[in-house]
Amino acid sequence: MSANNLVFLENLEWFDETGNELVHRLPATGSGDIKYGAQLTIRESQAGVFFYKGKAVEAFGPGRHTLQTGNIPILTKIAALPWGLSSPLRAEVYFVNLKIFTNLKWGTRDPVAFKDSSLGLIRLRAFGVFDVQIIQPVLFINSLVGTQGMFTTVEIEEYLNRVIVSRFNDYMGETIDSIFNLPARYDELSKGLAERLQKDFSRFGLGLTQLYITSVTPPPEVQKAIDDKSRMGVFQDMNKLMQMKAAMAMEKASEADTGAGMGTGLGLMMPAMFAQYFTAGMNPAYMDPAQEKSTGRLESLCSECHNKIPVNAKFCPLCGHQQVIFKKCENCGKNLTPGAKFCSRCGHPADEKPKAVICTKCGKENLPGATFCDECGEEY
Repeated sequence: MSANNLVFLENLEWFDETGNELVHRLPATGSGDIKYGAQLTIRESQAGVFFYKGKAVEAFGPGRHTLQTGNIPILTKIAALPWGLSSPLRAEVYFVNLKIFTNLKWGTRDPVAFKDSSLGLIRLRAFGVFDVQIIQPVLFINSLVGTQGMFTTVEIEEYLNRVIVSRFNDYMGETIDSIFNLPARYDELSKGLAERLQKDFSRFGLGLTQLYITSVTPPPEVQKAIDDKSRMGVFQDMNKLMQMKAAMAMEKASEADTGAGMGTGLGLMMPAMFAQYFTAGMNPAYMDPAQEKSTGRLESLCSECHNKIPVNAKFCPLCGHQQVIFKKCENCGKNLTPGAKFCSRCGHPADEKPKAVICTKCGKENLPGATFCDECGEEY
Protein backbone atom coordinates (compact mmCIF):
# COMPACT_ATOMS: atom_id res chain seq x y z
CA MET A 1 0.00 0.00 0.00
CA SER A 2 1.32 3.44 -0.91
CA ALA A 3 0.59 6.57 1.08
CA ASN A 4 0.60 8.58 -2.20
CA ASN A 5 -2.08 6.47 -3.89
CA LEU A 6 -4.75 9.03 -4.86
CA VAL A 7 -6.83 7.18 -7.45
CA PHE A 8 -6.36 3.44 -7.55
CA LEU A 9 -8.15 1.00 -5.28
CA GLU A 10 -6.13 -1.38 -3.14
CA ASN A 11 -5.86 -5.13 -3.68
CA LEU A 12 -4.92 -6.55 -0.29
CA GLU A 13 -3.39 -10.02 0.18
CA TRP A 14 -0.55 -11.60 2.18
CA PHE A 15 1.75 -14.62 1.96
CA ASP A 16 3.77 -15.95 4.90
CA GLU A 17 7.30 -16.25 3.52
CA THR A 18 8.93 -17.07 6.88
CA GLY A 19 6.64 -19.84 8.12
CA ASN A 20 6.47 -18.46 11.67
CA GLU A 21 4.27 -15.34 11.37
CA LEU A 22 1.08 -15.54 13.40
CA VAL A 23 -0.31 -12.14 12.36
CA HIS A 24 0.62 -9.62 9.67
CA ARG A 25 -0.89 -6.15 9.27
CA LEU A 26 -1.42 -4.13 6.11
CA PRO A 27 -0.14 -1.47 5.95
CA ALA A 28 2.92 -2.92 7.68
CA THR A 29 3.76 0.41 9.37
CA GLY A 30 1.23 2.87 10.74
CA SER A 31 -2.35 2.92 9.51
CA GLY A 32 -3.84 3.49 6.08
CA ASP A 33 -6.71 5.22 4.32
CA ILE A 34 -8.05 2.11 2.55
CA LYS A 35 -10.53 3.23 -0.09
CA TYR A 36 -14.13 2.30 -0.61
CA GLY A 37 -14.28 -0.79 -2.85
CA ALA A 38 -10.80 -2.14 -2.00
CA GLN A 39 -10.48 -5.89 -2.60
CA LEU A 40 -9.38 -8.24 0.16
CA THR A 41 -8.26 -11.80 -0.71
CA ILE A 42 -8.10 -14.37 2.09
CA ARG A 43 -6.55 -17.84 1.60
CA GLU A 44 -7.88 -21.10 3.05
CA SER A 45 -5.29 -21.09 5.84
CA GLN A 46 -5.99 -17.47 6.81
CA ALA A 47 -8.55 -15.17 8.39
CA GLY A 48 -8.81 -11.41 7.89
CA VAL A 49 -9.80 -8.86 10.53
CA PHE A 50 -10.77 -5.39 9.28
CA PHE A 51 -10.18 -2.42 11.59
CA TYR A 52 -11.89 0.87 10.73
CA LYS A 53 -11.71 4.07 12.79
CA GLY A 54 -9.71 2.18 15.42
CA LYS A 55 -12.20 -0.67 15.95
CA ALA A 56 -12.48 -4.26 14.70
CA VAL A 57 -15.61 -4.20 12.56
CA GLU A 58 -15.52 -7.52 10.70
CA ALA A 59 -13.75 -10.89 10.50
CA PHE A 60 -13.45 -12.48 7.05
CA GLY A 61 -13.01 -16.11 6.01
CA PRO A 62 -11.46 -17.50 2.80
CA GLY A 63 -12.44 -15.78 -0.47
CA ARG A 64 -12.50 -12.32 -2.05
CA HIS A 65 -14.22 -9.53 -0.14
CA THR A 66 -15.05 -5.88 -0.90
CA LEU A 67 -14.21 -3.40 1.86
CA GLN A 68 -16.45 -0.41 2.56
CA THR A 69 -14.96 2.73 4.04
CA GLY A 70 -15.64 6.44 3.83
CA ASN A 71 -12.51 7.04 1.76
CA ILE A 72 -13.46 7.97 -1.82
CA PRO A 73 -10.58 8.27 -4.34
CA ILE A 74 -9.46 11.90 -4.99
CA LEU A 75 -12.47 13.38 -3.11
CA THR A 76 -11.20 12.12 0.22
CA LYS A 77 -7.75 13.59 -0.41
CA ILE A 78 -9.26 16.99 -1.17
CA ALA A 79 -11.41 16.79 1.98
CA ALA A 80 -8.32 15.80 3.97
CA LEU A 81 -6.44 19.06 3.23
CA PRO A 82 -6.71 20.23 6.89
CA TRP A 83 -4.95 17.00 7.92
CA GLY A 84 -2.13 17.31 5.38
CA LEU A 85 -3.85 15.12 2.75
CA SER A 86 -4.00 12.24 5.25
CA SER A 87 -7.59 11.05 5.71
CA PRO A 88 -8.73 10.81 9.36
CA LEU A 89 -10.76 7.72 8.41
CA ARG A 90 -7.96 5.27 9.19
CA ALA A 91 -8.25 1.58 8.31
CA GLU A 92 -6.04 -1.48 8.38
CA VAL A 93 -6.35 -5.22 7.80
CA TYR A 94 -4.80 -7.90 9.98
CA PHE A 95 -4.08 -11.22 8.27
CA VAL A 96 -4.19 -14.10 10.78
CA ASN A 97 -2.38 -17.37 10.02
CA LEU A 98 -4.69 -20.29 10.95
CA LYS A 99 -2.25 -23.10 10.28
CA ILE A 100 -1.01 -25.31 13.13
CA PHE A 101 2.39 -24.10 14.34
CA THR A 102 4.32 -27.24 15.26
CA ASN A 103 7.43 -28.15 17.22
CA LEU A 104 7.40 -25.18 19.59
CA LYS A 105 9.71 -25.86 22.54
CA TRP A 106 8.85 -25.70 26.23
CA GLY A 107 11.03 -26.44 29.23
CA THR A 108 12.05 -25.35 32.70
CA ARG A 109 14.58 -22.53 32.75
CA ASP A 110 15.20 -23.22 36.47
CA PRO A 111 14.43 -26.53 38.23
CA VAL A 112 10.96 -26.68 39.82
CA ALA A 113 10.33 -28.09 43.28
CA PHE A 114 8.49 -31.42 43.62
CA LYS A 115 7.60 -33.28 46.83
CA ASP A 116 8.35 -36.96 46.25
CA SER A 117 6.75 -39.48 48.61
CA SER A 118 9.94 -41.59 48.63
CA LEU A 119 12.73 -39.03 48.22
CA GLY A 120 11.31 -35.90 49.83
CA LEU A 121 11.71 -32.46 48.25
CA ILE A 122 13.61 -32.65 44.94
CA ARG A 123 14.05 -30.33 41.97
CA LEU A 124 13.17 -31.42 38.45
CA ARG A 125 13.82 -30.17 34.95
CA ALA A 126 11.23 -30.97 32.27
CA PHE A 127 11.26 -30.46 28.50
CA GLY A 128 8.92 -31.08 25.59
CA VAL A 129 7.25 -29.70 22.46
CA PHE A 130 3.76 -28.38 21.70
CA ASP A 131 1.62 -27.27 18.76
CA VAL A 132 -0.72 -24.25 18.73
CA GLN A 133 -3.35 -22.81 16.41
CA ILE A 134 -5.24 -19.52 16.44
CA ILE A 135 -8.96 -20.29 16.82
CA GLN A 136 -10.31 -16.81 17.68
CA PRO A 137 -8.52 -14.24 15.46
CA VAL A 138 -10.14 -11.07 16.85
CA LEU A 139 -9.56 -12.08 20.47
CA PHE A 140 -5.94 -12.97 19.70
CA ILE A 141 -5.28 -9.58 18.10
CA ASN A 142 -7.00 -7.61 20.86
CA SER A 143 -5.35 -9.52 23.73
CA LEU A 144 -1.79 -10.17 22.49
CA VAL A 145 -0.92 -8.50 19.17
CA GLY A 146 -2.24 -5.00 19.81
CA THR A 147 -0.96 -2.58 17.17
CA GLN A 148 2.17 -4.50 16.14
CA GLY A 149 2.68 -4.79 12.41
CA MET A 150 4.00 -8.34 12.63
CA PHE A 151 3.66 -10.98 15.37
CA THR A 152 5.66 -14.23 15.29
CA THR A 153 5.92 -17.42 17.34
CA VAL A 154 9.16 -16.11 18.91
CA GLU A 155 7.24 -13.34 20.67
CA ILE A 156 4.69 -15.68 22.25
CA GLU A 157 6.72 -18.85 22.87
CA GLU A 158 8.42 -17.61 26.03
CA TYR A 159 5.16 -16.62 27.73
CA LEU A 160 3.42 -19.87 26.77
CA ASN A 161 6.46 -21.76 28.06
CA ARG A 162 6.02 -20.16 31.49
CA VAL A 163 2.33 -21.09 31.56
CA ILE A 164 3.07 -24.72 30.59
CA VAL A 165 5.79 -25.11 33.23
CA SER A 166 3.55 -23.73 35.98
CA ARG A 167 0.63 -26.01 35.08
CA PHE A 168 3.05 -28.96 34.71
CA ASN A 169 4.19 -28.44 38.28
CA ASP A 170 0.56 -28.38 39.49
CA TYR A 171 -0.40 -31.47 37.52
CA MET A 172 2.64 -33.42 38.70
CA GLY A 173 1.85 -32.60 42.32
CA GLU A 174 -1.75 -33.80 41.95
CA THR A 175 -1.22 -37.00 39.93
CA ILE A 176 2.30 -38.34 40.66
CA ASP A 177 3.37 -39.40 44.14
CA SER A 178 6.90 -40.48 43.21
CA ILE A 179 9.12 -40.02 40.17
CA PHE A 180 9.78 -43.78 40.27
CA ASN A 181 6.32 -44.08 38.64
CA LEU A 182 7.01 -41.38 36.06
CA PRO A 183 8.54 -43.13 32.99
CA ALA A 184 5.49 -45.33 32.36
CA ARG A 185 3.08 -42.37 32.54
CA TYR A 186 4.53 -39.87 30.04
CA ASP A 187 1.62 -40.29 27.61
CA GLU A 188 -0.98 -39.96 30.36
CA LEU A 189 0.74 -36.86 31.77
CA SER A 190 1.00 -35.25 28.32
CA LYS A 191 -2.71 -35.74 27.64
CA GLY A 192 -3.83 -34.53 31.07
CA LEU A 193 -1.55 -31.49 30.98
CA ALA A 194 -2.82 -30.52 27.51
CA GLU A 195 -6.43 -30.65 28.74
CA ARG A 196 -5.60 -28.45 31.73
CA LEU A 197 -3.86 -25.87 29.54
CA GLN A 198 -6.79 -25.45 27.14
CA LYS A 199 -8.43 -22.83 29.40
CA ASP A 200 -5.22 -20.79 29.69
CA PHE A 201 -4.67 -20.82 25.94
CA SER A 202 -8.30 -20.06 25.06
CA ARG A 203 -8.13 -16.76 26.97
CA PHE A 204 -5.96 -15.48 24.13
CA GLY A 205 -7.88 -17.12 21.27
CA LEU A 206 -5.37 -19.99 20.99
CA GLY A 207 -5.96 -23.73 20.82
CA LEU A 208 -3.41 -26.27 22.04
CA THR A 209 -3.54 -29.07 19.47
CA GLN A 210 -0.78 -31.31 20.85
CA LEU A 211 1.64 -31.35 23.79
CA TYR A 212 4.40 -33.87 24.45
CA ILE A 213 6.71 -34.41 27.43
CA THR A 214 10.06 -35.57 26.06
CA SER A 215 12.03 -35.75 29.32
CA VAL A 216 11.83 -35.13 33.06
CA THR A 217 15.33 -34.96 34.54
CA PRO A 218 16.01 -35.23 38.28
CA PRO A 219 19.31 -34.19 39.95
CA PRO A 220 22.31 -36.61 39.71
CA GLU A 221 21.84 -38.02 43.23
CA VAL A 222 18.19 -38.81 42.47
CA GLN A 223 19.19 -40.48 39.18
CA LYS A 224 21.55 -42.72 41.20
CA ALA A 225 18.65 -43.74 43.47
CA ILE A 226 16.55 -44.62 40.41
CA ASP A 227 19.42 -46.72 39.01
CA ASP A 228 19.72 -48.57 42.32
CA LYS A 229 16.01 -49.38 42.27
CA SER A 230 16.32 -50.62 38.67
CA ARG A 231 19.08 -53.01 39.77
CA MET A 232 16.78 -54.39 42.45
CA GLY A 233 14.20 -55.02 39.74
CA VAL A 234 16.79 -57.03 37.80
CA PHE A 235 17.36 -59.26 40.82
CA GLN A 236 13.60 -59.87 41.09
CA ASP A 237 13.49 -60.88 37.42
CA MET A 238 16.39 -63.27 38.04
CA ASN A 239 14.41 -64.90 40.82
CA LYS A 240 11.50 -65.40 38.43
CA LEU A 241 13.85 -66.92 35.86
CA MET A 242 15.23 -69.37 38.41
CA GLN A 243 11.71 -70.37 39.46
CA MET A 244 10.74 -70.99 35.83
CA LYS A 245 13.82 -73.14 35.21
CA ALA A 246 13.11 -75.13 38.37
CA ALA A 247 9.54 -75.75 37.20
CA MET A 248 10.77 -76.93 33.78
CA ALA A 249 13.25 -79.29 35.47
CA MET A 250 10.45 -80.69 37.64
CA GLU A 251 8.36 -81.32 34.53
CA LYS A 252 11.16 -83.25 32.80
CA ALA A 253 11.85 -85.26 35.96
CA SER A 254 8.19 -86.20 36.35
CA GLU A 255 7.99 -87.40 32.75
CA ALA A 256 11.08 -89.57 33.22
CA ASP A 257 10.32 -91.04 36.67
CA THR A 258 6.61 -91.17 37.47
CA GLY A 259 4.94 -91.69 34.13
CA ALA A 260 1.93 -90.05 32.60
CA GLY A 261 0.01 -89.25 35.81
CA MET A 262 2.51 -86.86 37.32
CA GLY A 263 3.40 -85.41 33.90
CA THR A 264 -0.23 -84.67 33.12
CA GLY A 265 -0.71 -82.85 36.41
CA LEU A 266 2.35 -80.68 35.91
CA GLY A 267 1.40 -80.10 32.27
CA LEU A 268 -1.90 -78.60 33.39
CA MET A 269 -0.16 -76.40 35.97
CA MET A 270 2.52 -75.00 33.65
CA PRO A 271 0.32 -72.71 31.49
CA ALA A 272 -0.88 -70.84 34.57
CA MET A 273 2.66 -70.51 35.90
CA PHE A 274 3.96 -69.14 32.59
CA ALA A 275 1.02 -66.75 32.32
CA GLN A 276 1.77 -65.39 35.79
CA TYR A 277 5.42 -64.61 34.99
CA PHE A 278 5.09 -63.37 31.43
CA THR A 279 2.10 -61.06 32.00
CA ALA A 280 3.11 -59.59 35.37
CA GLY A 281 5.07 -56.68 33.87
CA MET A 282 3.05 -56.00 30.76
CA ASN A 283 1.52 -52.59 30.18
CA PRO A 284 -1.66 -51.93 28.22
CA ALA A 285 -1.07 -51.19 24.55
CA TYR A 286 -0.62 -47.55 23.67
CA MET A 287 -3.32 -46.11 21.50
CA ASP A 288 -2.49 -43.24 19.20
CA PRO A 289 -4.67 -40.12 19.65
CA ALA A 290 -7.33 -39.42 17.06
CA GLN A 291 -6.08 -37.76 13.93
CA GLU A 292 -6.99 -34.16 13.22
CA LYS A 293 -9.21 -33.24 10.31
CA SER A 294 -7.57 -33.08 6.89
CA THR A 295 -7.91 -29.29 6.91
CA GLY A 296 -5.73 -29.03 10.00
CA ARG A 297 -8.35 -26.99 11.89
CA LEU A 298 -9.76 -27.77 15.28
CA GLU A 299 -13.35 -28.85 15.49
CA SER A 300 -15.47 -25.83 16.29
CA LEU A 301 -17.41 -25.87 19.56
CA CYS A 302 -19.61 -23.15 21.01
CA SER A 303 -17.74 -21.57 23.92
CA GLU A 304 -21.02 -21.16 25.85
CA CYS A 305 -23.08 -24.38 25.36
CA HIS A 306 -20.15 -26.53 24.07
CA ASN A 307 -22.20 -28.02 21.22
CA LYS A 308 -20.71 -28.64 17.78
CA ILE A 309 -21.27 -25.79 15.35
CA PRO A 310 -20.08 -24.92 11.81
CA VAL A 311 -16.50 -23.65 11.70
CA ASN A 312 -17.48 -20.33 10.08
CA ALA A 313 -20.55 -19.69 12.28
CA LYS A 314 -20.66 -16.18 13.79
CA PHE A 315 -23.48 -17.11 16.18
CA CYS A 316 -24.32 -20.47 17.77
CA PRO A 317 -27.45 -21.92 16.07
CA LEU A 318 -28.43 -23.60 19.36
CA CYS A 319 -27.96 -20.94 22.05
CA GLY A 320 -27.39 -17.79 19.95
CA HIS A 321 -24.03 -17.02 21.58
CA GLN A 322 -21.68 -14.82 19.53
CA GLN A 323 -18.68 -16.80 18.22
CA VAL A 324 -16.47 -13.94 17.02
CA ILE A 325 -14.89 -13.05 20.35
CA PHE A 326 -13.55 -9.53 20.86
CA LYS A 327 -12.65 -9.87 24.54
CA LYS A 328 -13.03 -12.34 27.43
CA CYS A 329 -13.65 -11.77 31.12
CA GLU A 330 -10.35 -12.41 32.88
CA ASN A 331 -12.22 -13.75 35.92
CA CYS A 332 -14.69 -16.32 34.48
CA GLY A 333 -13.92 -16.50 30.74
CA LYS A 334 -17.29 -15.11 29.58
CA ASN A 335 -17.30 -13.50 26.11
CA LEU A 336 -17.66 -9.72 26.44
CA THR A 337 -19.30 -7.43 23.92
CA PRO A 338 -17.24 -4.48 22.60
CA GLY A 339 -17.30 -1.60 25.06
CA ALA A 340 -18.59 -3.68 28.00
CA LYS A 341 -17.43 -2.36 31.38
CA PHE A 342 -18.65 -5.29 33.51
CA CYS A 343 -19.04 -9.01 32.92
CA SER A 344 -22.67 -10.08 32.49
CA ARG A 345 -21.97 -13.43 34.19
CA CYS A 346 -19.81 -12.70 37.25
CA GLY A 347 -20.14 -8.91 37.53
CA HIS A 348 -16.39 -8.24 37.71
CA PRO A 349 -15.00 -5.19 35.87
CA ALA A 350 -14.15 -6.04 32.26
CA ASP A 351 -10.57 -4.74 32.59
CA GLU A 352 -9.87 -6.52 35.90
CA LYS A 353 -6.77 -8.71 35.75
CA PRO A 354 -6.49 -12.02 37.67
CA LYS A 355 -4.24 -11.80 40.71
CA ALA A 356 -1.00 -13.75 40.90
CA VAL A 357 -0.74 -16.39 43.64
CA ILE A 358 1.85 -15.60 46.32
CA CYS A 359 3.28 -18.59 48.19
CA THR A 360 2.79 -18.10 51.95
CA LYS A 361 5.95 -20.07 52.75
CA CYS A 362 8.65 -18.67 50.43
CA GLY A 363 6.93 -15.58 48.96
CA LYS A 364 7.38 -16.74 45.32
CA GLU A 365 4.92 -15.22 42.82
CA ASN A 366 3.17 -17.88 40.71
CA LEU A 367 0.66 -17.69 37.87
CA PRO A 368 -3.05 -17.13 38.69
CA GLY A 369 -4.76 -20.41 39.54
CA ALA A 370 -1.55 -22.25 40.49
CA THR A 371 -1.94 -24.90 43.22
CA PHE A 372 1.74 -25.80 43.84
CA CYS A 373 4.64 -23.37 44.25
CA ASP A 374 7.37 -23.58 41.58
CA GLU A 375 10.02 -22.58 44.11
CA CYS A 376 9.35 -24.71 47.22
CA GLY A 377 6.73 -27.23 46.01
CA GLU A 378 4.26 -26.37 48.79
CA GLU A 379 0.55 -26.74 48.04
CA TYR A 380 -1.62 -23.67 48.56
